Amino acid sequence: MVSAEFPSRRLRIGRHRLAYDVFGPEDAPRTLVYLHGLLLDSAINVGIAEAAASRGVRVVVLDLLGHGRSDHPLHASDYRMDRYADQVVALLDHLGLDRAVLGGVSLGANVSLFAAVAAPERVEGLVLEMPVLERAVPAAAAAFAPVLVATQLAAPVLDAVAWCAGKVPPTGFGPLDSVVRSGARSSASTAAVLHGILVGPIAPTMEQRASIVAPTLVLAHRNDLIHPFDDAVRLAAVLPNAELLRTWSSVELRLFPRRIIGRVLDFVDDLPDSPSASVVEGGA
Repeated sequence: MVSAEFPSRRLRIGRHRLAYDVFGPEDAPRTLVYLHGLLLDSAINVGIAEAAASRGVRVVVLDLLGHGRSDHPLHASDYRMDRYADQVVALLDHLGLDRAVLGGVSLGANVSLFAAVAAPERVEGLVLEMPVLERAVPAAAAAFAPVLVATQLAAPVLDAVAWCAGKVPPTGFGPLDSVVRSGARSSASTAAVLHGILVGPIAPTMEQRASIVAPTLVLAHRNDLIHPFDDAVRLAAVLPNAELLRTWSSVELRLFPRRIIGRVLDFVDDLPDSPSASVVEGGA
């Protein structure tokens, strides 16, 4: 289990430090970088990382800036989604990785898309779980705009709730601990992240998506307004080398993971051999 207080490793990008953890053999033929969702942290993906590591895949889970154990600056401009993509590329540089498989859930899926546009030569493949695209924008705005308003009008109340959530001991179940820690965020930190995400670009343009040639596995389910199934279907159709895998629900991969994780790992195993697979640990 990832400790919130004692991160395994640290990466410095400019003025800020990011926390990340590595699972699996250092000499694995492939590395999967898997990213968390908005306001959550890397603990939500620890079960996925452990399952992949058992199959010989090296997995890196990163706390994006403003999340988990990474720094939490209070400037909204730090939280544009395309800047998150730059953090992923910097992580690959830090680890000495020429290329990696990128992926994540929700926010993590969109960040992976931006990284594939910005640095296609660094991406072996993509695993996009519940991407947030055009049809999701109204529901996402309806869900998060009131939270942003509340951080301004009811900050003392939210900070009191956060203080209480911060006193809840870890359960050892990564997804639940990630949700609890999300509730322990300060109102100022939450406001900065949401403002930066909502005012910046949410996803690459349709033309940019069509240029992504990396093999891609899109995971999605029905009956989710923020992650519409139709958006995932459209994305899989636009990407030149994508396939769509329908999941049963938003929690299947974390509560009942066997079917989906097996398919994800088969996808990673079947990717074409990388022309360069250097893995040299960078300085912490």
